[in-house]
Amino acid sequence: MSDSSAVQPTLILDNEAYDQLYRLATEARARAPGVAERLLAEIDRADLRDAGQIPADVVTVGSQVTYRDEATGQSRTVRVVWPQQADVAAAKISVVSPIGAALIGLTRGQRISWWVGEGEKVRYLTVEDVQQG
Repeated sequence: MSDSSAVQPTLILDNEAYDQLYRLATEARARAPGVAERLLAEIDRADLRDAGQIPADVVTVGSQVTYRDEATGQSRTVRVVWPQQADVAAAKISVVSPIGAALIGLTRGQRISWWVGEGEKVRYLTVEDVQQG
């Protein structure tokens, strides 16, 4: 895990999202302990704000995000959603999925290291664009 400490930017969350994410991550411990623990660690270090004080370029639940996977150089656009709204075919990813958990709270231009996939491989993701709504 020490590889991840090199690139862990500040993330921003609103208080309500923090509460919901904490509950979801706690509930996810049984079925996805790795993702759940990393999400809990991420939200515990977040800069918490009132919903009206979240800048427009912060990835929140409902945001459309374009990110680049540094390993492949490929960019992908997804919408980060609550688990019950997830639909991979429609590019709607759950906030408690590995990629969703990595992106939540980041701002345009930020880069983060994250574990992705079955092999728990560290990947570097860069947020290229954020659109709200």
